[in-house]
Parts: sequence; C-alpha cells; structure tokens
Amino acid sequence: MQRKTLTIEALPGFDEPEIGRWIWGLEDVRRTILKRLAGIRYEHLNHKAADRQSIGSLLYHIAFIEADWLYAEVLESDWDPKIKACFPWDHRTEDNRLSEVLDQPLVEHLHRMHMVRQELVAHFRGMDLSDWRRPRQLEPYDVTPEWVIYHLIEHESHHRGQIFQLLRELEQA
Repeated sequence: MQRKTLTIEALPGFDEPEIGRWIWGLEDVRRTILKRLAGIRYEHLNHKAADRQSIGSLLYHIAFIEADWLYAEVLESDWDPKIKACFPWDHRTEDNRLSEVLDQPLVEHLHRMHMVRQELVAHFRGMDLSDWRRPRQLEPYDVTPEWVIYHLIEHESHHRGQIFQLLRELEQA
C-alpha cells in the first residue's frame, strides 16, 4: 500500500496563505461530497423520506447558507442578483422547516453550489488578515470572516454526513 501524506496546503492565488488554507478546508469538504454524488441516481437525489430532507434539498440548503453568510455577514451587503437568481425557492417554510427542493437534476444543484463558491473564493482570495479578523457588527452578534469560514466548514460537514447516510440507506434498499 502506498504511503499517504496528509497535509493542508494553501490554495494558489491567495494573498494570505492562512486564508488559503482555511478555504482549502472548505473546498476539501465539498470535494468529498462531489465525489460521492458522482453518478447518483435521479430518484435517490430527489427521494423524500417522511421525516427527512431529500439530498437535493440538502444541497440547496448548503448553497443557500453559504451565500447568505457571504453576503449578510462577510460583505454586509445585498445578494448579487446573479446569485439570488440561483435560489427560486424560499429557504424555509412557514413553520421554519427547510424547504423541499424536488425534481431538480444534479447538474442544477452543482451549478448553484459552484456559482456561490466561486463568489466566496473570489472575495476571500484578495482579503488581508486584518479584514479576515475584523468583526462585522450585526444586530444580533459580531462575527469575523474567519469564524464564518469555520462555520461553513462545520455546516457543510454536518450535512455531508446526512447526505452520505441517506445514500447508504437508499443504496441498500
């Protein structure tokens, strides 16, 4: 068996290597999701169990939350219209449950996720460490871009586990 070397490398093109390493972590979580979803059956992507979200709905949610944290917390601005257009459904229902996004092909989910990630990476690529650690003062809390990226890694990892569990169950059925 070939010996692996497990390291974290800053993504190329980042003014600050520290930020590039954090974004590498975010990208690594996404890479594992994309690898696992390759070849997913349409019916598995859109399968709705009684008490759980579909995989497609979780992908929509991941992209929505990433965009929301980028624009609301980091940039403190309205969403870019081209990104907003990627989200035709409300994020949550009236009873505060995640909206179901059914009958979407994988390519639509991946496009949405890619568009948001491109925007995020483009913004963070040129960020300096003082802005990375500068708290944004919002009404309910103060938050730094550094914490936002930590949170997005944690958030996507959590939903990656849900997606992988759903896939295992669907594939075994």
